[in-house]
Amino acid sequence: MDWNKPLPQPTTISQPFWDGLKAHQVRLQQCADCNHWIFFPRAHCPRCASASLAWHEVSGAATLYTYTVARIPTLPEFADEMPQILAVVEFDQGPHMNTTLVGIDEAALKVGMRLRPVFDDRPGSVTLLRYTSLDSDQAGVIEATTAAPAIAEPAPSAPRRQVACKDLDAMRTLVSQDFSGWSNEFVVTQALIDQFAELTGDDYWIHTDPEKARAQSPFGTTIAHGALVQVLVSRLTLPLDFEVTGFNNMVNYGSDRLRFASPVPSGSRIHARYRIKAVEQVKSGVQMTMEINIHVVGDPRPAVVNDLVVLYM
Repeated sequence: MDWNKPLPQPTTISQPFWDGLKAHQVRLQQCADCNHWIFFPRAHCPRCASASLAWHEVSGAATLYTYTVARIPTLPEFADEMPQILAVVEFDQGPHMNTTLVGIDEAALKVGMRLRPVFDDRPGSVTLLRYTSLDSDQAGVIEATTAAPAIAEPAPSAPRRQVACKDLDAMRTLVSQDFSGWSNEFVVTQALIDQFAELTGDDYWIHTDPEKARAQSPFGTTIAHGALVQVLVSRLTLPLDFEVTGFNNMVNYGSDRLRFASPVPSGSRIHARYRIKAVEQVKSGVQMTMEINIHVVGDPRPAVVNDLVVLYM
């Protein structure tokens, strides 16, 4: 699977730090003149301005300085990681660093708690430095994977309620302000986006050029076409708890409303839920409006809102 989250871009000055993480080591700079430990990587000591800086391997042991729990993603790409525990940790040598805590229950968080490093290998050539508590079961290395994530399938459902389309009162009992549970999940890969672009002729770079999108797009990555995400509802099994019966023909009559409310970055997992918005008698039969919301997994904002109209005749 293409990695859809932004990753650090090492510089000449910071490269030894990232090389250390790739080797599952924590490396910090120290000034040879005043012995001051330094992070973030620099060309001169911030204490005495000396350029005599050397890299040293350290244990990485640290203390939790402060933290916050983020429940709304700062970028759509991080929707599948919510909630995130964003933290500032203090190395035993003194410098502070921004990081993410993993393998810790929120209830156990406490400023001053002791932490150990976790090396998070990302697909490609970058390893990130996370932290966890000393007594956590979290592995010290999170291995990179290029396999698609496991796709959650809906749980077996109870027998559906039978509702006769000609019984208007019974049909109207389906109308609700509440949404259903979630469908199964589906991965929107770059390859799928490229296939849709070739089929439709919509090959605008924000969909098909990952390198340019990474540099110029406000999303930091390519995104799926809204029309593609809409039609992918056919790959999502909505957990319908009813079955309409007694009709001779059922027609997809179109949409009363169709909105592409938020982007779907390449590599995202999507799922959907629904509610019956309206049921009414029309000249040719009974018309039902089903509001379908497609979301990136973990994002409270829908990516697609579709008021689908179904006509039972």
